[in-house]
Amino acid sequence: MFARRMVATKTRFRRTLAVLRAPAALAALALCVSALTACGFHLAGSTGPWPTVLARPYLSLKDPYTDFSREFERRIKAAGAELQPVAAGATATIAVSKDFLEQRTLSVSASNIPTEYLLIYTVTFSVRGPDKELLAPQTLTLQQDYSFAENVVLAKQHEADILREQMARDLAGIAMRRLSSLK
Repeated sequence: MFARRMVATKTRFRRTLAVLRAPAALAALALCVSALTACGFHLAGSTGPWPTVLARPYLSLKDPYTDFSREFERRIKAAGAELQPVAAGATATIAVSKDFLEQRTLSVSASNIPTEYLLIYTVTFSVRGPDKELLAPQTLTLQQDYSFAENVVLAKQHEADILREQMARDLAGIAMRRLSSLK
């Protein structure tokens, strides 16, 4: 009988603790969330509030099929902008005048075979409002080197493709942060 009473008491005690722990855990979670937002924390990839002047932009791309162009357009749409098909109905025009990827040889072997390359991705863009220039031409450049071995050509080409795509994502992120600073 005493054992049953002890089990019942332990069970009630555990239930009471569970009820007390739930509000404490919620309060701790709320405190952490408010502290993170108060210090200016943003999730990776978020650029902050999108400027109203870019609510309905026209995107003028030199080549719409490059890695940068596709990523830049995707991020603009994700920011909440409604891309316009023609410049006439747009609140602003975002013009990408340069989107260029260059590959240079950094080093060669004794038998004159390249062993290291440098990828250079350069993008230039500007923003023009209906009556004035909102953002002067901005040139962004990223560089990345990678080694090359002729016995694993396919793997090294795949590595170069991955680096190119990552550089395009990084450049699009930098451009988005510059655009989000417009008022």
